[in-house]
Amino acid sequence: IASDGQVVVRFGHILAKQCQDQRCSRELLCASEHTHTLSSQLGIVARVKAVTGESRASSELLLSNTQSLVRAVRHILRAAEAASVTGLGQPSPDPEEEEVAAFCLQWKKNLSWHRAREASHSSRDELGLRKTREAKAEPTLVALVQEPPQTRNIPKHPSPRKGHTAMDRHL
Repeated sequence: IASDGQVVVRFGHILAKQCQDQRCSRELLCASEHTHTLSSQLGIVARVKAVTGESRASSELLLSNTQSLVRAVRHILRAAEAASVTGLGQPSPDPEEEEVAAFCLQWKKNLSWHRAREASHSSRDELGLRKTREAKAEPTLVALVQEPPQTRNIPKHPSPRKGHTAMDRHL
């Protein structure tokens, strides 16, 4: 889990670099740094627990750190949604940056499609506003990340590189 947290941190840093809105970029960088700290702490706690053995206190600390990391990852994904909506610049020729941009672009297309479908649906009131009881939730990056790998439509780089890329595993 701690190493997966580092993958999400890399994703956040890449997206912050591509983000055209400075506020969104700063938010992504801040969330990425916080997630990096929590991920490192979780790795340390896990190694200490492995050496010291089973105790209730160490198990609770490990669980608490894991929950904090999950919340931080969700924060990055919400910030990534905002960055994707406000606009991303052209990625550099780096395959990892292109993959992150493609992932966010796919989510943004899904969101646009969802909004267009909802707008044309009869679940609108006389002012054209969406009725909240019948409205389906908009797609989120969190939901996209939580989908099983076989259903996700994320382009893969043709030549895998050594090490982790920002999008090569479930976030």
